[in-house]
Amino acid sequence: MNTNINNYLAENFGIDRDITTAVNRAEESLEPQFRALKEIAEMNQYKVLKALQKNRISDMHFAWNTGYGYDDAGRAATEQVFADVFGAEAALVRTQIVNGTHALNLVFSGLMRPGDEMIYVTGAPYDSLQSGIGISEASKEKDMGSLREFGVKYNQVELTDDGHLDLDKIFLAITKDTKMICIQRATGYAWRRAISLDEIEAAATMIHEINPDLIVMTDNCYGEFLKPVEPTNLGVDIMAGSLIKNPGGGMALSGGYVAGRADLVEKISFRLTCPGIGTECGLTFGQTRQMLQGLFMAPSVVMGALKGAMLCARVFEDLGYEVCPTSVDERSDIIQAVKLESAEKLILFCEGIQQAAPVDSFVRPEPWAMPGYDDEIIMAAGAFVQGSSIELSADGPMREPYNVYFQGGLTYEYSKMGVMMAMKKLKDADLL
Repeated sequence: MNTNINNYLAENFGIDRDITTAVNRAEESLEPQFRALKEIAEMNQYKVLKALQKNRISDMHFAWNTGYGYDDAGRAATEQVFADVFGAEAALVRTQIVNGTHALNLVFSGLMRPGDEMIYVTGAPYDSLQSGIGISEASKEKDMGSLREFGVKYNQVELTDDGHLDLDKIFLAITKDTKMICIQRATGYAWRRAISLDEIEAAATMIHEINPDLIVMTDNCYGEFLKPVEPTNLGVDIMAGSLIKNPGGGMALSGGYVAGRADLVEKISFRLTCPGIGTECGLTFGQTRQMLQGLFMAPSVVMGALKGAMLCARVFEDLGYEVCPTSVDERSDIIQAVKLESAEKLILFCEGIQQAAPVDSFVRPEPWAMPGYDDEIIMAAGAFVQGSSIELSADGPMREPYNVYFQGGLTYEYSKMGVMMAMKKLKDADLL
């Protein structure tokens, strides 16, 4: 970081030389890892470019449709591009999918029937999914239309002590009623490593050897474009995610996707609209341009976010904090967890991220009862698109040990600013 930049940061953001020196030192130590990411981003960029060219995308695909959305060429082309990029037979890419949780619940409700069993093999699913499954306290007390209420059975297999898929226990857990095996790739609010694609491939292979009719599902949120391949390239039958995370590249205004086997995607589409209509209706509200341009930008945006996560890890490692993953661990999502050990530090960290934002930088984040969560959540997210997790954000549940989950950044420099502002808030309070 040169002198002019140091001076500018000090004069305009109050970031002192101790902070810039520490960040610069961490950044230099990570150069070998940063270089290794460049090849992945390049490969993914070519892959997206090929899919766009193959499907002969033109400005006609960005036009509006109205009403039912019949014969929407842009919608059809967008879904085929996503399918090609993800190595899937088909994809459902819709503005009507409000977030990743919704996309995943569409998979569950579209494929599971009364008496079927689903097994999560990465321990308990992400907090916001538990109501839809019917395993949260709220969903047990209220008539919410959860899978449990419709007679779908649920089981889960914990990870091994060192955070890997336990193939032996997965084998033993499968019963005659088991229909779907679910793998959550990202960490969620758990203190663990993300599940690698090698592990996902090994699990899918084993499960299909036990019974080829078993459906292997992957929650791919926060995992797209971290490697040159995706779970659906490696034997996974169906996966889902959010467009305002990795694959939207910060451009998509809303939406989510499902990709995988064509027969499964069709069944899920009947849940999104209704039986007999499926994919044939549904406006894109003129968003196909943002969806496709965001997908085109996503490989480089994701790599910038990944570099920012690695920088956050190294800086806070150097400060003596426990982090997960470490700065040199292999990564399978863009999330960086830091164990802050106090509510005050968690709030201050999030305040620093908020102050680094281009939008709502003046807002002070506070813990609140966020829908779908049992604990109060604090979330910093000054985003151009509300709730966009590929833009810089930090959040965490207000419970011990007060872990913060840092992710995103439309550019690496933006992520870097977030790290520096979080440090500044902690330092100003004599808590660094």
